[in-house]
Amino acid sequence: MRRHFWLMLLLVLCVGGCDRLHDDPCSDYRQAMRGFVVRISETARETNSHFVVITQNGVELVTENGEADGNWAARYLSAIDGVGQEDLFYGYDGDGIATPANETNHLLGFLRRLHTDRKTVLVTDYCTDIQQMATSVTRCDEEGFVPYAPPSRELNRIPATPPLHENNDDITHLNEVRNFLYLINPEGFANKSAFIAAVCATNYDLLIMDLFFDGEAFTAEEIEQLRSKANGGRRMVMSYMSIGEAESYRYYWQSSWKQYCPVWLDKENPAWEGNYKVHYWNSDWQEIICGAGDSYLNRILHAGFDGVYLDIIDAFEYYE
Repeated sequence: MRRHFWLMLLLVLCVGGCDRLHDDPCSDYRQAMRGFVVRISETARETNSHFVVITQNGVELVTENGEADGNWAARYLSAIDGVGQEDLFYGYDGDGIATPANETNHLLGFLRRLHTDRKTVLVTDYCTDIQQMATSVTRCDEEGFVPYAPPSRELNRIPATPPLHENNDDITHLNEVRNFLYLINPEGFANKSAFIAAVCATNYDLLIMDLFFDGEAFTAEEIEQLRSKANGGRRMVMSYMSIGEAESYRYYWQSSWKQYCPVWLDKENPAWEGNYKVHYWNSDWQEIICGAGDSYLNRILHAGFDGVYLDIIDAFEYYE
């Protein structure tokens, strides 16, 4: 009876959100995330030496002590080609709300150093009117950053206006990018063909998209089509990949996990249904993301993307 009691308790805890009785320790959450990103980068570049890696948010990881004037985290820095920063000027406390000056200045301390070090900085500001967009663009231009103000935080629509700094250049390196389209939620498009046609009717230098459309991965031939700008130029195409949360709508998800959850699976993110915190330092989770065989990264490489856009890099904040 005692054994049955503990088995039932374990099941209740897992069903209730994967609170666990297991011990999966980590001594340094920031260094663990750096190491994960380095592993992804080095693994990808074994197949494609020109593979581009961009990390979104969590910019404090670029220095060893998390201070803007600290020493570079050298191996991590060499593993990435750029950073994406959300809410730099608008959106930190809600769409259309100016980000507090102290937060903007804190982030700028890192981003300016990265720009000086020839890392590309992509800024996604969540604005609600033309004036806010204009302010965001002006400030990004002054800093040498690449700006984007999406029409929705859902990142499911192409803006009605043409890209900023539109050009017909062939973009072959990240530092040539002057504008980008962040379009990772394709559910508003009828099918893959409609999505491809809509993107190819634009002149964005860089497309950040999802590997999948309605559960089906884009093929290398389809990614090649997406590289064509409407004006004849060529763009880069990068795949979004969340590495700090598991998503229940991904191919790797197993329905049994909600009852018999793996040691690395943690609570559901209350802000995003179907997204679960993970112990990203756990080797089993890392194998799903970038291990041998049918890993997420290998699927991205097989599809022929130019690089990867890594999200939930700032998961270390949750555990700290």
